Amino acid sequence: MTASWSLNFIVGKIALRTIPALTLAAFRLELAALILLGIYFAAAVRRRANPAMAATGRKFTFRKADLWTFVRLGFLGVIVNQICFTVGLSYTVVGHASLIIGMGPIVVLLLAWMQGLEALTTKKVLGMAAAFAGVAVLAAEHGISLHSATLRGDLITFIGSIGFSLYTVFSKKVAAEYETLAMNTFNYLVGAVLILPLAIRQARELSAVPGGWASPGWTGWAGLGFMALFASVIAYLIYFWALRYMAASRVATIAYIQPVATTLMGIGWLGERFTQSLLIGGALIFAGVYAIESGPRESQSKLT
Repeated sequence: MTASWSLNFIVGKIALRTIPALTLAAFRLELAALILLGIYFAAAVRRRANPAMAATGRKFTFRKADLWTFVRLGFLGVIVNQICFTVGLSYTVVGHASLIIGMGPIVVLLLAWMQGLEALTTKKVLGMAAAFAGVAVLAAEHGISLHSATLRGDLITFIGSIGFSLYTVFSKKVAAEYETLAMNTFNYLVGAVLILPLAIRQARELSAVPGGWASPGWTGWAGLGFMALFASVIAYLIYFWALRYMAASRVATIAYIQPVATTLMGIGWLGERFTQSLLIGGALIFAGVYAIESGPRESQSKLT
C-alpha cells in the first residue's frame, strides 16, 4: 500500500505530461469503480457457492439505510481526495505534494480524539511531533513558502488531504460493519456516479484534441492504469482492511513514510540527489512512526 501510494506521486506526474488533470482524475475514478465492481461481483458468486465465506457477520450487500453514509464517504474519500490530489499535483512538485499528504495523520489523530475514538496520549503526541519535524526538514529543503510558485497546488493538495483524513475517521465504524471489498466498492460507485458528468465532458474534450484518444500515448494510459488499479483499488482495500483492526491514527501514520519513499524513488528514477535533509528528515519520521506503533493498542470496543 505504501509503495503504491508513494509511487503514485511519480506515476501521476508523468501521466500529467500527456493527460489533463481533470481528465486523469475523472478517468481514474471511473476505471477504479469498474474494477472494484468486477471484483465485487466475482466475490458475490464465490460467496453463493461457498456459504462459509459469508460467516463473518459483516455486511456484503448494500443497505438503503446506509446510502447517505456512502455518499459522504464517496464524496470525501474518493472525489475530494483524488481530484484534489491530481489537480494539485499538476500545479506543484512531487516533493511538495508528498509533504502535504504527510501532514494528514495529525488531522486524523485530532479528529479521532475529538470524536472519542482514540486517546490523545503523550506518546502519540510526541511520535506525531517527531514525524512532523521530519516532514518539516524535508519542507525546508523544498522551500515551501507563501511566495512559492507552487502555492496553489500545495493548497489544493492540502484540501485533498483533509478530505481523506475525514474519510478515514468517518470510515472507522463502517469498516467494522461492512466487508472491506463491499465498503470500497460502494464508496467508489457513489463517487463514480457523482463525477460521471465531468468524466463525459473530459472524454469529449479529449476526442477533440489532435490525435484524440491516442494523444496520451502508452505512458499516459499506463499511468492511468497504475493509478486506478494499484493506488486506488489495491491500496484502498489494504488501507481499510487494516482500519478494521487498527486505530485510525496508527493506519494514517503510514503516510509519514511517503515523503521519504517518494524522494528515494525520485533519486532512482528521476535523478534527484540524496541529501542530508532526506537523511535527517527520514530518521525523524521513522522514529515518530516507531513511537506511535510501539505504544499500547486501544481496545477493539473503543475503536468500533
